Amino acid sequence: MIVKEGVEGRMSDSLETALRLAEGRVKVDVMGVEELLFSEHHACPICGFSIGELEPRMFSFNSPFGACPTCDGLGSKVVVDETLVIPNWDLSLNEDAIVPWIPTSSAYYPTLLKTVCNHFNIDMDTPVKDLPKDQMNIILHGSGEEEIHFVYTNEFNNTREKVAPFEGVLMNVHRRFHETNSDWVREQMEKYMTELPCPSCHGHRLKEETLAVKIAHKHIGEVTTYSIKEAIQFFNTLTLSEKDAQIANLILREINERLSFLENVGLDYLTLNRMAGTLSGGEAQRIRLATQIGSRLTGVLYILDEPSIGLHQRDNDRLIETLKSMRDLGNTLIVVEHDEDTMLAADYLIDVGPGAGEHGGEIIAVGTPEEVMNNPKSLTGQYLKGEKFIPLPTERRKGDGRKLSIKGASENNLKNVKVDIPLGIFTAVTGVSGSGKSTLINEVLYKTLAQKMNRAKAKPGKVKSVEGIEQLEKIIDIDQSPIGRTPRSNPATYTGVFDDIRDVYATTNEAKVRGYKKGRFSFNVKGGRCEACRGDGIIKIEMHFLPDVYVPCEVCHGKRYNRETLEVKYKDKNISDVLDLTIEEAADFFKNIPKIQRKIQTLVDVGLGYMKLGQPATTLSGGEAQRVKLASELHKRSNGKSIYILDEPTTGLHVDDIARLLDVLQRLVDNGDTVLVIEHNLDVIKTVDYMIDLGPEGGDRGGQIVATGTPEQVAEVAASYTGRYLAPILKRDRERMQKVVAKAQSKK
Repeated sequence: MIVKEGVEGRMSDSLETALRLAEGRVKVDVMGVEELLFSEHHACPICGFSIGELEPRMFSFNSPFGACPTCDGLGSKVVVDETLVIPNWDLSLNEDAIVPWIPTSSAYYPTLLKTVCNHFNIDMDTPVKDLPKDQMNIILHGSGEEEIHFVYTNEFNNTREKVAPFEGVLMNVHRRFHETNSDWVREQMEKYMTELPCPSCHGHRLKEETLAVKIAHKHIGEVTTYSIKEAIQFFNTLTLSEKDAQIANLILREINERLSFLENVGLDYLTLNRMAGTLSGGEAQRIRLATQIGSRLTGVLYILDEPSIGLHQRDNDRLIETLKSMRDLGNTLIVVEHDEDTMLAADYLIDVGPGAGEHGGEIIAVGTPEEVMNNPKSLTGQYLKGEKFIPLPTERRKGDGRKLSIKGASENNLKNVKVDIPLGIFTAVTGVSGSGKSTLINEVLYKTLAQKMNRAKAKPGKVKSVEGIEQLEKIIDIDQSPIGRTPRSNPATYTGVFDDIRDVYATTNEAKVRGYKKGRFSFNVKGGRCEACRGDGIIKIEMHFLPDVYVPCEVCHGKRYNRETLEVKYKDKNISDVLDLTIEEAADFFKNIPKIQRKIQTLVDVGLGYMKLGQPATTLSGGEAQRVKLASELHKRSNGKSIYILDEPTTGLHVDDIARLLDVLQRLVDNGDTVLVIEHNLDVIKTVDYMIDLGPEGGDRGGQIVATGTPEQVAEVAASYTGRYLAPILKRDRERMQKVVAKAQSKK
């Protein structure tokens, strides 16, 4: 066929005929030049690899049409981790170096290990790091086809023997995890497993066919590894042909808008593929907030509970601007908040108080921030006005020269961080959201200390070394996780004071006459508890497809104990009455018993006096649970060799409560212990002895030490965002303190 003008129709007909006859494939021989292959099936004309018609569901790992078949769209595969199986290579086999095979009630695995070592002449007293490679290979990976004669005694005291190859510790853990029917065994074996990227999709979660579709040489998996800031740049600089630009115009506008909303609420450091389970509560809340901004709704009432949680002051300013823009669209925003800047930016304040718990519940002041500040009844107003404030310490502790040295920390976004943490003083780790604070302290430092000191199974983040651990004897991580998962746990049981209270009831004359021992006054064991509700005080009614409903027990009416136990009284109150006292009332009730009073007083000191002594753990907020844990540590004797790690302890606290909390933390340091807090709150940061500021930004642009030193020294570092916000606070508070001193001198 000669290609010339007017032949287009005939050529088109010929191509269509050829495609029909050859089932969608056609070869065009351009004489003397080349052969061209074409396909109408989204297929490679050479090898035949094809994909179906492109649909949105192909690009979702939650859909079977898009999910990687190897990992089912999870992006990772669980494998046995050698470093968790043998966390300490300085130990020998006789010193239980192999953690999954530490002797329990069954001697099966210790006997098996001994048999294998005897068979292959492996010395069980040599540290595993010094054993020859071939011997360690046998222990970890098995004996291959070589059989071992193994004699053991089972749980029924019967002797058994078998001749078989040794499978190796790693395969043993893998098999027990995957083949067991026992949830308990699977849970135990899971401690020695770790997630690795899927070998097929390399963590992108999608099918090979989906990842073959690219825009600007990037497939969707690569684009989702970008941070929100990088993604904005990618889509803004995308170069498309005129035709493609016309198709993508509306989609790109929508993408850029949504990404901008996330950036505006201070989340530009998050990657698009970040798993929801790894987000903090504040991050998840701000993502929902960005979604609402994107909807452009008007006439909506939004209720936000502490949106500033986990936010640096710089990011908090962005958040306030975002909230104002939502208001300006014609919406109403009600924000429950303790943050000073948010309160001052509000149009209207409602101050509730005057105290907490039964001491609260009243409206103290309403109006503009200025009106609330001028209301003498409002504690919040007094702090906003500056009449009350948390004072700066008169001097910063210097420390005694002891320190922990972290060298080469490179977990997540940390960039080979090297930093010293002084011991015996109060230290704050600061930095913008996403700068790497939690990674450095919780993932690297705490998990390394826990593994070395407590033989914990948690795998530490990547770090070359942590030096100075021998100077510590105890590590206490006071986080915001619940103090118990059931109503049986409460502040009295968690702090241990309930044991002492039960001792008091067991020594009353009535208890002695009846022969009641200490156990009679426990709601966890048979005898004294109400058996109708088994000591819970409430009965759970399962509603199947609806949430379970809890109702008070009809027999004990929520008192948890049977009638006979409740007849025993101390100072006219039975054991149930005591659990119903507020912590403040309980401190006064037991004022003549120093052992009990001291423990209860620590709960009052951390600002929990309003709470009931027997308040179920399930009703406590994260901040309350954290303070109960802190109180339980306060009354313990200290030798000055403990380190306390707290992650944002001011969450949910009013300034007055923060002042109390700081008094408690300073007491711990006065005992010679080390307190290390991760914090954004400037009222806490200004009172510490030493600061470690990370940044300069969040995500990939963070993970570096920006400044270290006293708050005054960090405030002078121009590169530190924390320093910029801290400098005016230090200046303001120095002026306030000078006024207080001048006022006191004038009175004299």
